[in-house]
This record gives sequence, C-alpha cells and structure tokens, in this order.
Amino acid sequence: GNPRRRAGAVVVARAQEASAGGATQTSTKRTALVKIGTRGSPLALAQAYLTRDLLKQKHPELSEDGAIEIKIIKTTGDKVLSQPLADIGGKGLFTKEVDEALLDGRVDIAVHSMKDVPTYLPKGTILPCNLPREDVRDAFISPVGNSLADLPEKSVIGSASLRRRAQILAKHPTFEVVNFRGNVQSRLRKLEEGDVTATLLAYAGLRRLDLQDKITAVLDLEEMLPAVAQGAIGIACRESR
Repeated sequence: GNPRRRAGAVVVARAQEASAGGATQTSTKRTALVKIGTRGSPLALAQAYLTRDLLKQKHPELSEDGAIEIKIIKTTGDKVLSQPLADIGGKGLFTKEVDEALLDGRVDIAVHSMKDVPTYLPKGTILPCNLPREDVRDAFISPVGNSLADLPEKSVIGSASLRRRAQILAKHPTFEVVNFRGNVQSRLRKLEEGDVTATLLAYAGLRRLDLQDKITAVLDLEEMLPAVAQGAIGIACRESR
C-alpha cells in the first residue's frame, strides 16, 4: 500500500486516541532517551512522527521501543477556537505552551510549524534545524468551482488567515470571508456540511496527512501568496543543551 496513506491513517487514529492535553505516547514504560513535544492535532502529530522517524534513521540507538517519547501539549490556539487568531494574540498561540514544556525539561525538543513561530524565540530556546521543506503553496477546496474566479458573487469563504482574507477580498470584493478555525479534518467537514462555499489550506499539510484527494486546485504563487515559512518544520531545543 501507499506508505504516506498508511501514515496518514495512523496519525488520525492516534490523534483520536490522545487525551485533550498533556497525553504521553510511548510503547513501553522505559525512560525515553528523547522526549518530543508537540501539539495534538493530526497534522502536528504527523510532523512529530516524521521527526521521530528521521531521528531513528540517523541514530540506531533510538530505534528501540520507548527510546523516543511523544508528549502532546495543548496550546492556547488549540483551546480558543471561537475567535480569529489575530484577536487572541497572533504569533505564538500554537507554540508558547510547547516551548514552556521545553524550558522546564518536560520535553527535550519541540516540533513546530515554522509559520507559527514568533519572530523572537523565547529566551533560553534555540531553533537549530529544519526538516526538508514541503511545497509552499496554498490549496483551494470547493464543491462549487475549480478556482476562486469560478465562484459566484457573495460566496462565503472559510479562512482564519488575515493574509488569505486580504488577498481574496482584493480580487473578489463581493465575497465574504468568515472565521474558520479547527484542525484540517474539522475544516474539511464543515466545508462538506455546507458551512462555507470554499476554503484554502496549506498544500503541505494536506500532503503530510495524505489528503490530496480533497484538493480542488493548487494555487500559483501569483494567485495566492503563501505565509512566511509555510511548509517548513522547525526543531527547537534548549539553548543549554
């Protein structure tokens, strides 16, 4: 079978099994050599599992059961879904609590989507490496048309991104852009239920979750400029290590 598809299915299953916050995933009770901190969304877990697998490839001693532990940490961005991100603090909403766990020693490394990382890192942390970058473009998803230009006037577009909102309304001033929060799967479900006419998501995230079949079109950079650092995964650690 398709390894990416299998990985995507495993990610979703593990996310559903994880508790709301602070859950620990490890196959044995041995003391882990490396503890990875991550958010608990399916996409965040996919990125943590990718990091774990790359560590195992590079360091055979980490391939033993329980050598790497993944700790799920709930962030402010995960808890507050009713408001636009800009209204509750913008950058750092999906990283602050994970970085706090890093600083107090609960985890050894933190896996972040680089577009969520604030310009200035928390004191005592460094971000020494990134994983190979994915495709940076946005994906357009709609049951109604093949592109934004195909949609009828007054279409409702779901997006929590100020960047996407500004670009959409600049070209399509009759559209309405509504706050659209939640993980990738929940947003796709809302779209299927008819809450909005269309939505835009990072192509990289859909690829990592093996959800390319949901995509209507991948947007050229001229049509939708992506977020800074979109598609990049950063690995943070304590400055003292």
